[in-house]
Amino acid sequence: MEGCRQIRGKPLPDRPDSQSQRAAHAGSGHRARLRARLLNGGPEALADYEVLEYLLFGALARGDTKPQAKALLDKFGSLAGVMNADPAALCEVKGVSEASAAMIRIASVAARRMARSEVSQKPVLGSWQALIDYLAIDMAHLNVERVRVLYLDTRNRLILDQHVHDGTINEASIHPREVVGTAITRGAAAVILVHNHPSGNPEPSKADIDITRRIAEAGRLVNVLVHDHVIVGREGYVSLRAKGLL
Repeated sequence: MEGCRQIRGKPLPDRPDSQSQRAAHAGSGHRARLRARLLNGGPEALADYEVLEYLLFGALARGDTKPQAKALLDKFGSLAGVMNADPAALCEVKGVSEASAAMIRIASVAARRMARSEVSQKPVLGSWQALIDYLAIDMAHLNVERVRVLYLDTRNRLILDQHVHDGTINEASIHPREVVGTAITRGAAAVILVHNHPSGNPEPSKADIDITRRIAEAGRLVNVLVHDHVIVGREGYVSLRAKGLL
């Protein structure tokens, strides 16, 4: 009988697959189902842990990546937390290799560059939500406080996105004279100050308000406008201008 082994003329079924073969087959089926949902569904077709699962497929040719995906979410709290984690910290999770950390890292880099391109190609004030999205992706989940200054031309297009300092914002870390001097040197007409709160709460402190007003006063002397000071955190963002503090 074709397709079966025979002994004394009686057909015998093929030997059952080994446990590893069955696991591999089940794993490939799971991957195919995730791929179909990813390609045919909307942006919410996959849960956060499934997004990570799929990313980890690229580093692990076979096998189940769900345990690593769920362990990463447990450790870092959210998909955004995983995507912004340091690669060394990712590798501390059981089953996450350097190759796996690199897959997560490249996805994070791609997301940042997409968001940045949306900001750099349009007037910033006319694409405010794109700016907030970019800042949230880039800074909201940092474990250190980071200070940046965005320098804009007369059409409010981005000239320079300057990383000024890591640490608490004060006059030692972001001096009004230096901000205004860079604006003059680069031919900027306006600036937007940006920093994050690692606590997650973006509400401004007295120091945040004070340094913003000092920079705004210095800018007025040479016709450099401080459009805003934006503070981002995991819980959202605050615009000092929108709060009437600038």
